[in-house]
Amino acid sequence: MREWDLGTSRLRRSHDIVTATDKAVELVRIAAEAAADKLADEIIAYDVSEQLVITDAFVLCSASNDRQVHAIVDEIEKRLREDAGVKPTRREGEREGRWVLLDYLDIIVHIQHEEDRVFYALERLWKDCPLIGLPEGVNAHGAQRVRAGEAQ
Repeated sequence: MREWDLGTSRLRRSHDIVTATDKAVELVRIAAEAAADKLADEIIAYDVSEQLVITDAFVLCSASNDRQVHAIVDEIEKRLREDAGVKPTRREGEREGRWVLLDYLDIIVHIQHEEDRVFYALERLWKDCPLIGLPEGVNAHGAQRVRAGEAQ
């Protein structure tokens, strides 16, 4: 069962509590909003701070083509640089454009082509980690696509 903790805008599952730092949660918010602005699909964030020492949170999102993957990457980098003053310490996969990883130390952002997202199923690996709530509207684009598909 999932429920909103309206006081913190973090999504909690009945026994999960987000332990990521406030800085990490803020970077997650900025990255998720930037991805949404470039119409990323299925944006989700996990608090991995209890499982990993290398980062506090993962942000996952997907795109329908390589060009969109690059556009999402560019927007996330721009917004995190402008709004939070951070640059990635490491980038991987940009040349191929199918799965780009942006490492900001506090968070790691995975932008995947939708086919790779299904194949690698990172959600399956991190499903036991607490979800970090995202701002309302971040996944509105995906919801609109689902509703449009149902209407046909």
